[in-house]
Amino acid sequence: MHCPTCESENVIKNGTIHNGKQKYACKDCNRQFVLDPKNKISEEKKELIDKLLLEKVSLADIAKTVGVSEPWLQNYVNR
Repeated sequence: MHCPTCESENVIKNGTIHNGKQKYACKDCNRQFVLDPKNKISEEKKELIDKLLLEKVSLADIAKTVGVSEPWLQNYVNR
């Protein structure tokens, strides 16, 4: 098993997430991650979000329409 950020093999178990999946932590870069996350946002959804942002639709409306959380959307916009 490798860290998705630094590719280190120095990884330990670090509890579970809300649905019971095993969470891991990298001891080199301190990144926490889950293997094979199920709810990754697709590129199609990201393209739709970008188009809606250009149309000046509110973040709350975009989150409801696309089916993402408002905190995730705010972080996406900030990046």
